[in-house]
Amino acid sequence: MKKIVIAEDEPFMREELARILEKQGYEVSALQSFDHSVDEIIRQKPDLVLLDVNLPGMSGFDICRELKKKGIGPVLILTSRDSMKDEIHGLELGADDYLAKPCRSERLTARIENLLRRYEINRNILDGGDFRYDRNTHTIFYEGESLLLPDNPGIILGELMTAAGETVTKEHLSSILWGTSEYIDENALQVNMTRLKKTLSRLGLDFHIVTVRGKGYRFVQNYEEGQK
Repeated sequence: MKKIVIAEDEPFMREELARILEKQGYEVSALQSFDHSVDEIIRQKPDLVLLDVNLPGMSGFDICRELKKKGIGPVLILTSRDSMKDEIHGLELGADDYLAKPCRSERLTARIENLLRRYEINRNILDGGDFRYDRNTHTIFYEGESLLLPDNPGIILGELMTAAGETVTKEHLSSILWGTSEYIDENALQVNMTRLKKTLSRLGLDFHIVTVRGKGYRFVQNYEEGQK
């Protein structure tokens, strides 16, 4: 079930939006306090944020900017401010869509469904800098070519890329691959890592994976970063 967080300070509108979305089968959480809006939204890990602009304290525009810095999305701004200037400003800050209130519930839910569908597709396409990787099909796209990885090496590459340069431990990879980290078969993990590096080497991309001695592995965007 997809989770939507509503940031709307007008009680009647907040309750009406929650009712509409719950009727459509979404899990809904509405902010009751706006003292720490950004932190609260991030804590709830939403699949989509429905955001008003005129909020107490931090404005919806500022909240949108901060959410996008943290990689939270999609964000749909729903506001009574219907000027073209405000709409353009919201989209420039990273909002994924902009709707003026009042709007028909059918239009709202259609926009939400469209955003969620788009994000579901894009979420699986990871950017490696000089290549792209579809973690759903385990396919590498590089210079007009595509290369399919076996399941386990593909899962490893996806985990490393989504960690955004942080070290991914051997324990974590073992848990993802085999459902446990209690007994780490380093041999099996090394075999899969070797297969992955060998495949990347054929494309001249093996420098992207750096071994962190005694801990695990890290994905880097470029060769220079891997030498630090």
